[in-house]
Amino acid sequence: MACIVKGTAFITGGGSGIGKATALAFAKSGISALALADLNISALESTRHEIETLFPDVQVETLQVNVADEVGVDSAVRKSVERFGSIEIGINCAGISGSPTPTDKMSLAEWQKVIDINQTGLWLSQRALIRQMLTQESRGVREGRGCIVNVSSMFGIAGPPPPSGISHYTAAKHAVIGLTRMDAKAYSRQGIRINAICPGFVDTPILNDHFDSMKPLFDATPIGRPAQVEEISDALLFLSSPMSSYMCGAALVVDGGNTV
Repeated sequence: MACIVKGTAFITGGGSGIGKATALAFAKSGISALALADLNISALESTRHEIETLFPDVQVETLQVNVADEVGVDSAVRKSVERFGSIEIGINCAGISGSPTPTDKMSLAEWQKVIDINQTGLWLSQRALIRQMLTQESRGVREGRGCIVNVSSMFGIAGPPPPSGISHYTAAKHAVIGLTRMDAKAYSRQGIRINAICPGFVDTPILNDHFDSMKPLFDATPIGRPAQVEEISDALLFLSSPMSSYMCGAALVVDGGNTV
């Protein structure tokens, strides 16, 4: 097993999809401990069981958390540190797509739900991770005190094709990149490296439920298909490792050429 990442990784949205795939990629690539946070506790326990079966030397902590809850997020990070001693890698992956509704028909409640989770929830998670990492000793110029990777979207750098009706999702994912760039500059000299990833369409169970209606969009992708979830987790692994140690505030696009 190649040791690409070391220490403890804290992953929000770690129960399924990109978060689960990233946890498995980390376990395969040298991480010693995983703190997995998600609202869906059954999905978390399923992920824990799979990791412990495949990688018995990796310690796993599961934490039921709503990332929009300030107390819950701070508590999850604190519990992770109490068990594992530190957090070297933070992956902010939790998010929802929201119901597709044109802006003129969207309610404030619909808007706020997506913003609360995808934007405010990510900020709360990043704040808690930064506060913890600032207390940690640097592990050298390539690793520092820790690194954070935020999951944005290709719709964080470009608008979706009409008629999408996801203004709430698009706005939040743009905000993720703005927050990443802001805090990357603010904390880089204190040894905390922050970047974002912008996935395109990803082959997950949620996407499969709408595969037929979305097939024209997949066909229009230059590569001609949605990403396998491992193709996104591999990019996250790269951004979390010393291989990307000179990247700061980047928004790495992994979208099959959609935004070219």
